[in-house]
Amino acid sequence: MRILSFFIICLLSSLSADKRPNILWIITDDQSKHFGFNGEALVKTPILDKMAAEGAIFKNAAVTAPVCSTARSSLITGMFQTSIGAHHHRSGRGVEKIELPKPIKMVPQYFKEAGYYTSIASINHFMGGKKSKKGFGKTDYNFEWDTSVYDSALWDGKEKDQPFFAQVQLRGGKARSQARAFANIPHVDVKDVVLPPYYPEHPTVREDWAAYLDTFTLVDYEVGLVIDKLKKDGEFENTIIFFITDHGVSHARGKQFCYDEGMMIPFVVYAPGRINAGTVRTDLTMHIDMAASSLYFAGIDIPNHMESNNLFGPSFKSRSYLVCARDRCDETVDRIRALRTHDFKYIRNGFPERPQLQPCAYKDNKDIYKALRSWEKEGKLNELQQELLFALTRAKEELYDLNNDPWELNNLADNPEYASELKKMSGCLDLWIAQTGDQG
Repeated sequence: MRILSFFIICLLSSLSADKRPNILWIITDDQSKHFGFNGEALVKTPILDKMAAEGAIFKNAAVTAPVCSTARSSLITGMFQTSIGAHHHRSGRGVEKIELPKPIKMVPQYFKEAGYYTSIASINHFMGGKKSKKGFGKTDYNFEWDTSVYDSALWDGKEKDQPFFAQVQLRGGKARSQARAFANIPHVDVKDVVLPPYYPEHPTVREDWAAYLDTFTLVDYEVGLVIDKLKKDGEFENTIIFFITDHGVSHARGKQFCYDEGMMIPFVVYAPGRINAGTVRTDLTMHIDMAASSLYFAGIDIPNHMESNNLFGPSFKSRSYLVCARDRCDETVDRIRALRTHDFKYIRNGFPERPQLQPCAYKDNKDIYKALRSWEKEGKLNELQQELLFALTRAKEELYDLNNDPWELNNLADNPEYASELKKMSGCLDLWIAQTGDQG
């Protein structure tokens, strides 16, 4: 009888154990799509390549904003930053305090209310040592929030059978110097770098791009450290991993701009047993779609107000277009809206009388911008580079045929052959502005 009771207790215990999956978001700073799984031959990303091969790659993924705090504010709520008043970069650090409008909540709050343990870490938390264990990973949200929404930096404090929702923040493209000096990874030779056509062959620009590519290999190494901990903790098999970057490379047509270099990002979902390995999705996808998709995998109801799409399951509905919005960044006031389909990109500039590269202390202090401005003053840029980087005014509207012009070099907005496409794209943007209540 005692033996039978023991087995009954064990059975009940196993049935009561929480088998809901862990959800892990890995987010890196300032990187466009230059990973091995996206076809970049100069980088070495075997760990992420394997995750992509065993999971799903979203080939047409974009951020809702091409700068970190606004992109992160939208991601953590599943809402466009323009819908919740978080559209100005670093607005949460000013005198005016921004509160989230009701009923908007942060994604970790939904998980916590559902019994999940919540955490947010940086790569330092995986490096060992007491100093590295302190504090949270990067948040950078443009609104007031309660830090108790996170239980800790790592998931170590959770109960034995308690699932966790975790975020791991990596420096990515911000770690150029560290990546270039890191001995544990192979490095890109400057002579092998192929720059986009709108950047000049300045030695500083070439070296910067080589260092930037090294950051992808470094990120892959760091993702390996995170996976090692998951395996050591016995959590890897029950963890769904989302991997994205917060926006594109910090360069003259990338970060802070709505060209593809700043707007389009890598997007990988690793969920063995839940999605087919080797899945390649061409759906138009936004980074905020991680929110609803994560709630779906955890069995948590997706709020009706959430602008995030669930990318999996029967409720999936494909987006007709992507929208990226840029407003004030630091001290530089701007208003750019971009609407993208598979075939075309439409950009509307709110301040066309201003130069393409407005003064911005954050960017102008970097060596690459000093190099660009130096060659511009010396007349060493070609006509294309001069026009695309240093035009003194901008077009009110831009239209690009992405199939024939993937670098977005030839503005077709004034071309009568594309008048109907321009009108359609402009109308879609007007509709989105109205439907989402764009506060910018």
